Amino acid sequence: MPLGPWTEYRRKRPVMIAMDVVRAVALLSVPAAFALGRLTFVHLLVVAVVVAAAELAFRAASGAYLKWLVPPERLLAANGRLESTTWTATALGPPLGTAAIGLFGPVTTMVANAVGHLLSAGWLRAIDAREPRPVRPDGRRARAGDLLDGWRYILADPTLRLLFLNTTLVNGLIMATSPLLAVLMLGGLGFAPWQYGLVFALPCVGGLIGSRLANGLVARFGPHRVMRTAGTLRVCWPLGLAFVGPGVPGMVLVTVVELGLIVCIGVFNPVLATCRLERTAPDRIVRTLSAWSVTAKVATAALTAVWGLLAGAVGSRAAIAAAGVAVLATPLLLPRRDRTAVTVPGALPR
Repeated sequence: MPLGPWTEYRRKRPVMIAMDVVRAVALLSVPAAFALGRLTFVHLLVVAVVVAAAELAFRAASGAYLKWLVPPERLLAANGRLESTTWTATALGPPLGTAAIGLFGPVTTMVANAVGHLLSAGWLRAIDAREPRPVRPDGRRARAGDLLDGWRYILADPTLRLLFLNTTLVNGLIMATSPLLAVLMLGGLGFAPWQYGLVFALPCVGGLIGSRLANGLVARFGPHRVMRTAGTLRVCWPLGLAFVGPGVPGMVLVTVVELGLIVCIGVFNPVLATCRLERTAPDRIVRTLSAWSVTAKVATAALTAVWGLLAGAVGSRAAIAAAGVAVLATPLLLPRRDRTAVTVPGALPR
């Protein structure tokens, strides 16, 4: 939480570079401690917390930097490309990481991960754009109350408030069923680990498809209609996971459900990200994005724990079905009025 106000009035690119370096150093401390025979579980927990905090700060700073760097009419296209990159990494990262661990071991793989963050810092350093130093409008120093400014800003805006509640619940409920589905498929249904990985890796192509479609759909139908439609369609899929069975039919069912879900998410996310940036004042972006991310992480953890207890009482399949039914109500939290201000090439002024 303190990283939001701290980052708000600093140049964003140096913050992003610093967060990459922090993550690299934290990750490198693991193989170093292992080589010295001093690696402990507490050490791993501390590294996990540091890396997670640095990631949140990086994402919040990158949102503010993107809004400064990219002209308004290209913001949606930029968010769409970033969404494509995210789904590409989601599809390729786990299998490549697993293969690397199998070939080189976890220590070497962690070193490679740390080097990746250092390469990221180098690429950010190569951006040829001079970013002005943000100035506090009132000249005052940071206060403890600034920690809550992000939530205050979100809750004060009717559109951001609804989108905030909607995405927090949808993402939390979808993620809460992931461990239950793993237990069901790898345990009771007897799927091999490679089969489980395959049915979740292949549908990530839907993220590329959806993110590429977003710009054209907004140009034709407007951001509000696209967000409401994609936001509604994405919650129609998770209930299907409760009916997964063994063998090839089960694999096909999960692949189709995940593909439909991810295509809708791929369309929704870039429009949401663009709307969120355009509705947030430049001197509130980092705190707003930090509050959004922190809430999403906490809500996902809480819902995962609740659904784990529910699965223990009624079984994994019933708990997955309960999440699928609950998420069907979330479109009620999507904004009904068109207050979006997304600009795309060729779109008429709204």
